Amino acid sequence: MSEMLTVSDYQPPRWLRNPHLQSILGSSPMRRRLGERAMAALRVTTSEHIVDGGDGVRLHGLHSRIEGKPARGLALLLHGWEGSAESSYMRLTAAQLLARDFEVFRLNFRDHGNTHHLNEGIFHSNRIDEVVHAACDIARRFDTRPLLLAGYSLGGNFALRLALRAPAAGLSLAHVAAVCPVLDPARTMTEMERGVGMYHGYFERKWRGSLLRKRELFPELHDYDDRTLKQGMRELTRWLVERHTEFGTLEAYFDGYNIAGERLAALQVPASILTSEDDPVIPVSDFRQWLLPVDAQLAIARWGGHCGFLLDARLEGYGERWVAERLSAAVGTSL
Repeated sequence: MSEMLTVSDYQPPRWLRNPHLQSILGSSPMRRRLGERAMAALRVTTSEHIVDGGDGVRLHGLHSRIEGKPARGLALLLHGWEGSAESSYMRLTAAQLLARDFEVFRLNFRDHGNTHHLNEGIFHSNRIDEVVHAACDIARRFDTRPLLLAGYSLGGNFALRLALRAPAAGLSLAHVAAVCPVLDPARTMTEMERGVGMYHGYFERKWRGSLLRKRELFPELHDYDDRTLKQGMRELTRWLVERHTEFGTLEAYFDGYNIAGERLAALQVPASILTSEDDPVIPVSDFRQWLLPVDAQLAIARWGGHCGFLLDARLEGYGERWVAERLSAAVGTSL
């Protein structure tokens, strides 16, 4: 078997070293089509499932496998904020894992992937308990051992928090991989406010659309007016925290899913984390100050933007290969 990719192997051409170009192209329609073709070429069988998030919460996901092949394990994939199970990086990572003889479950968070109708309450980033509960349900339904986990951006943050809680939940995880995980959400918010406006504007538009959809479906519960939705991201988040969470203040809410500093020191699941020096929304200094356990390995690439890591004009990705190699190595030699 050839040696695994390292960050020194990631050498994109000069024209592709701009972090904003990387970040934008990383989730472009071209990448989505690339993922569709990759899945189709493998002749994958995919089925939809509603899984139990506990306390009546229902979450949707997609289970994929290649018929007739014994599975080496089941990989659970988590998308980023306002992404979905069908996002380009989710499809491409699934294809890499399926080609290595894994089954894959791509989970949609609440209110993502056109699932707003499944639950009355609004998504927020501290809803970790329902994701842990859903992971346990998935592990029971698809008794394919071992179970592995990976996530991107906010999904990387969720993946690492899920892994931290896994032992107490009775969930056996062989490995967790995270790409550009959100560490300190307060810092990320500030970076988006100070930086290039397209990231801030993109998430504002996507989130407003999600909240409008929620209001259409449950007008008796969510009667917020258009003036509320026109607020900037910080004030809209503050509104969400004060009315739809138990945290009371924006600072307490951000602290609730902060995994920076020593917050992952008790992590028992072996972990692999990939980020880039030029991520435009998550400061690399936060990663360099991170205190991780011995079994957690952090790789910082020179380039890549936020969850980009594109290799060439075909928009092939280093990130999805990196994830698949790390998860595959955790359960033995790749076939």
